[in-house]
Amino acid sequence: MKILVVGKGGREHAIITALQESPSAPELYAFPGSDAIFRLARPTPATDLPSLIDFLVAEGIDLCVAGEESYLVTGEGLANACARVGIPCWGPPREAAQLEASKEFAKEFMVRHGIPTGGYAAVESIEAARVAIAGKYPTVLKFDGLAAGKGVAVCPDEASAEAFLDEVLVQRKFGPGRLLVEEFLQGPEISIFVSVVDADYQILAPARDYKRIFEGDEGPNTGGMGAVSSLEMFETEGAGLREWIDRAVVRPTVEGLQRDGLPYRGFLYFGLMLTADGPKMLEYNCRFGDPEAEAVLPMITGDFAQYVFEGARGNLQSDLIGFRPGWSICVVSASAGYPASARSGDTIRGLDAVENARVFHAGTRLNAAGDFETAGGRVLVVAASGATRAEAVANVYRECDKIAFDGMQRRRDIGTRNF
Repeated sequence: MKILVVGKGGREHAIITALQESPSAPELYAFPGSDAIFRLARPTPATDLPSLIDFLVAEGIDLCVAGEESYLVTGEGLANACARVGIPCWGPPREAAQLEASKEFAKEFMVRHGIPTGGYAAVESIEAARVAIAGKYPTVLKFDGLAAGKGVAVCPDEASAEAFLDEVLVQRKFGPGRLLVEEFLQGPEISIFVSVVDADYQILAPARDYKRIFEGDEGPNTGGMGAVSSLEMFETEGAGLREWIDRAVVRPTVEGLQRDGLPYRGFLYFGLMLTADGPKMLEYNCRFGDPEAEAVLPMITGDFAQYVFEGARGNLQSDLIGFRPGWSICVVSASAGYPASARSGDTIRGLDAVENARVFHAGTRLNAAGDFETAGGRVLVVAASGATRAEAVANVYRECDKIAFDGMQRRRDIGTRNF
């Protein structure tokens, strides 16, 4: 079996690792990939989506796995292009991927199908945004399109709201698009990942990620500074939580996709806020989260490669995989200046000293001396497990502390608190 994974970051490194460790032992390829990923998967000569499709056909690839969200909605759409040439794709077509590509589309979908969520207004100007905010703070502002996890601002006051409005609607930092003004919801967040195959679905292990750059959940939002995952979270967060999420959120979403004529085969992320009034939906992602993937995927047992292959062909075989007991925690090491900027070229030390943990490369490259150096904002993700959350925290930080590079930023409280 030949499988190609689309993407280049820590999430894709984790996906490829899980595929590589599968008993079915697939032959792996990656696009665009990275130096670290190419230690597990073969590179391709492709430079864009059309040439990638040509490669898939010429090489006889059996399955394409979407890691990075942008390819699902760029141009023809990855899954659409794969379908045109008869290659199964684990990832939704462009039409269904609007659940992630457009926050407004997602909100309208939630309201239409009775999925609990906060109130919102879609606006196109700063003046309209100010009217929608109506002086109520904190408020949540979201860019309507894809923004690599950075297009959301929780604004505690008018000054912070005005700064974000300027970035989105004047500077167009994330490109053209509308803005959503959303009701501020309070409580801990939880990430639910679901494998969806047409009308069938399987709920996977839950996770929680830590978005802000500084400890205590302070500072600006990032793409994620770490994550924790365990099946036990379904109980520690409240008895009956899994059943409630299934009944009120997951099932109505899958049924809604069917009613709206939106075919879906792939991972679907549900971002939920556990409010005092019950869980409410924040957003969908049409792929695995990052860095949640780096915490969840190491927990999976069984034949992950065969599982996604069968799913992409319309056959959800939930018995092909299982989940280890205990807890999995991953911690991100970020470069100097992140998230406002990202310094590259700092040599990474201590990678060979890591034991009993996984190191996923998010933004690295090999330099002329053959050493890995920084090449992005989030640089590395170290993942470790333990029988308890405290044990997993101790294990992951023991291994993290073996790795260093100049300007490194790393939170010390991943897995120790809920946010």
